[in-house]
Amino acid sequence: MPSATAHIDLSRLQALLAGVNGFGRNPRTRGFNRIGFSEADMAVRDWFADAMAADGLAVRRDGAANIFGRFGPADGPAIITGSHLDTVPEGGAFDGALGACVALECVRAMRDAGLSPTTAIEVVATAEEEGRFGGMLGSQAIAGQVTQQWIDQARDADGVTLVAAMRAHGLDPCEIMNAARAPSSVRAFLELHIEQGPVLEAAGIPIGIADSVSGISHLFVRLDGTANHSGTTPMDMRADAFAGLAEVAGAIPAVIDEIGGEQSRITIGKVDLTPNAPHTIPGTAEFSVIIRDISEAIMRRLTDRLRSEIAAVAARHNLTSAIEDKSWLPPVALDRELASLLAGEAAKQGIAVRSMPSGAGHDAQTMQALCPSALIFVPSKGGISHAPDEATAWPDIEKGANLLLGTLVSLAV
Repeated sequence: MPSATAHIDLSRLQALLAGVNGFGRNPRTRGFNRIGFSEADMAVRDWFADAMAADGLAVRRDGAANIFGRFGPADGPAIITGSHLDTVPEGGAFDGALGACVALECVRAMRDAGLSPTTAIEVVATAEEEGRFGGMLGSQAIAGQVTQQWIDQARDADGVTLVAAMRAHGLDPCEIMNAARAPSSVRAFLELHIEQGPVLEAAGIPIGIADSVSGISHLFVRLDGTANHSGTTPMDMRADAFAGLAEVAGAIPAVIDEIGGEQSRITIGKVDLTPNAPHTIPGTAEFSVIIRDISEAIMRRLTDRLRSEIAAVAARHNLTSAIEDKSWLPPVALDRELASLLAGEAAKQGIAVRSMPSGAGHDAQTMQALCPSALIFVPSKGGISHAPDEATAWPDIEKGANLLLGTLVSLAV
């Protein structure tokens, strides 16, 4: 147990997560659709804010639609803990939502134990972490890393602008810039998250403590050729945009082998072809390229190399190419002292831990620019995430939640 008086109520935590997952569920696929600034996303935020208010927390929403629930002194710096409630399309039940729910359960456990923090704890549900508009809007706004130019230009893969998406819900995008927190107002940030990978489960270790988080380079690529009849156009006279896309995709393993590293990842995840018809040569291919690594130097080499590959492929296939930089999040080393504190608390509780990098982006990497930040991982069954089969065993969740609780108690009480 984390202390003689405070402990996680697992059934209460399960009920809280089930409440969050009452929003955006697709009964046919079992996936969840709480895309940033969608109806389901805004509804679950209101529900979570009401839950925090019912627990006596002082609740507020900032200009980026981040929701905070403050427990403890009304004035002075705070320790922020939590994660996000939005999902990818057809996402799972645990990614992000678990971290926000565990944070609130930790405060509930402290309150039930009669513990009064001398440093306030703020539970946060960050906005638009999954990158519908590129980046991690909520935590970047808190950390003061959003520019007005980016806000004005940000749009999703379907061409919907961030400005329009926010205004559709009565939100003023001009207020995003006011969400930045002063460094003196935040003492630390702690986030619990599912691993989203297979490492912990394979090793039989219940807890990971992230020492670093991969950066993310998000490119949007357009290849333009000529749409034409698939039966009458000779193969050597085509300007086939899909053939260009396929060649770019096929080059990825060799690029990583040549200039990448063990933590390098390149993914083409979203593709649109025009016309998208069986008897027509595609005239246009639009696709995303996501490049990740824990080394910024390697990320830059990979990004530059992909740009060169795309240009060369376009020339070979009689295509024109255009590349838009959607976002760039550099890799981040997380706070060593907080990681050491987590490891010490885990030892007290008899929990085995593993230090490891995070291949996925998380709010903790952005918050590290503002304050010392730490990231706790619990295992993902089969390493599956961003999919309906995403799952984590509740005994592992309980260990991670008690680790976060014990650490918050040591920092705040």
